[in-house]
Amino acid sequence: MYTVYGDRKSGNCYKVELVLHQLGLPYEWRAIDVLKKETRTPEFLALNPNGQVPLLVNADGNALPESNAILGYLAEGSGLVPADRMARAQMLRWMFFEQYTHEPNVAVARFIVAYLGRPPEHEETLRQKIENGHKALAVMERHLEKHSFFAAERYTIADIALYAYTHVAEQGLIELARYPAIHAWMERVRRQPRHLPMQA
Repeated sequence: MYTVYGDRKSGNCYKVELVLHQLGLPYEWRAIDVLKKETRTPEFLALNPNGQVPLLVNADGNALPESNAILGYLAEGSGLVPADRMARAQMLRWMFFEQYTHEPNVAVARFIVAYLGRPPEHEETLRQKIENGHKALAVMERHLEKHSFFAAERYTIADIALYAYTHVAEQGLIELARYPAIHAWMERVRRQPRHLPMQA
């Protein structure tokens, strides 16, 4: 049994719940409200000094933060991680892209609009995040014009990582209409066995 500390409005937390559900792993969800600063309590900081969700705690009591590290841990040895060395490296490449190029723009734009209510003082930041979010999506679009998935020509945790915030990008005013290959890929992701929609 795993324990997950998370916020179901968060794409990073959704990734973890999706992989747990698809692999049929038992877990308990403990809701954390980021806006109420529940990640900054002494109790939570004792588990994750970085004060962020998601956080996975396994049956031995070991705590593991960082969404993509959690995906790798949970999916190790499953069909969601390629056995081939280069295919696995390509999977990791896209997971690093998600955290360093995609998520800081697409997720932050969504946070400003959907969480904060688009306050005027964030308009310039929002504009920059939308612009850079489109740049990230354009990179994905070019790849998906030639490939069905991001690594090994099959569904892996790289797809889970990128799907989480891409499929709700329009909540951050990042329109997806110009990306037909991304739309087709998102439909392939939704057709995977035991797919779980975002619960928020």
